[in-house]
Amino acid sequence: MKRFPWDILLTLLVGLGLGLAYAWTISPRSLIDSEPVTLRADFKDQFRAAIAASYAATGNLPRAQARLDLLGKNDYAESLNAQAQREIASGQLQQADQLAALALALETGASLPPPITPTFDVIVPLVTEPSITPFPSPEDIQFVITETPIIESVETPFVPTQPIPNTATPRPTRTPLPTQGAPFRLTALDTVCDSNLPKNLLQVIVYDSNRRQLAGVKVIVAWDSGEDEFFTGLKPELGNGYADFVMDPGTSYSVQLGLGSEISTEITSPACQASNGESFNGGYKITFQQP
Repeated sequence: MKRFPWDILLTLLVGLGLGLAYAWTISPRSLIDSEPVTLRADFKDQFRAAIAASYAATGNLPRAQARLDLLGKNDYAESLNAQAQREIASGQLQQADQLAALALALETGASLPPPITPTFDVIVPLVTEPSITPFPSPEDIQFVITETPIIESVETPFVPTQPIPNTATPRPTRTPLPTQGAPFRLTALDTVCDSNLPKNLLQVIVYDSNRRQLAGVKVIVAWDSGEDEFFTGLKPELGNGYADFVMDPGTSYSVQLGLGSEISTEITSPACQASNGESFNGGYKITFQQP
């Protein structure tokens, strides 16, 4: 009977272990000059957040787009909106605003105005050397002797002065501030009875004047005991101008946009009926558009 070559197998295992120990611990391979496209997903999020912060400070859209090209994807707005949604869920509202603003600029092509850098003019006073005028010599001074006239005192009659009337100075009045217009119009308010959607769902869609959906627009939902704010574009798979909110049954809500819009009031969950006769709470779809 032929014996199994345990010594050869043991030698191979020892050699494999020594090779792994050398490659992983003693002399691991170092990665140098790697591209951002090879980064991990969380490092890519940090890279995009840094690009959005730089764009918010400088307003340079071509530079931000060139930096995003290093990640090797063309759907920049979708990636930025998805990351903004994750930042809001983690409580990073400032980074979410910067990411949403960069996504909106990439979609519309409108850059932020560059920040104003104050300039200071340094005024250097002109220093001139004083000129010294020489005194005349004693020989050049001419003395003229004149008589001093005698001034006689003249009594002036006393005339009482009239008192100055005390007039009250009118106080400044406050000038009323102009009211802001409504750049968004409420174009549609539709009842949604779809049993496949979540119950009591309030959907908001925002369009620009060219009927393109706008991301990063603040939506304000208010009711008697509270208020909530959220942004469009946080669910890019449903549209860049899409946002939603789950209502409480029996509560009346009002909806408007943070940039100024017409206000939709008295919104409550409608009663709907499914095809099998079962009743359920439906929702609403509200559409805003720039004129």
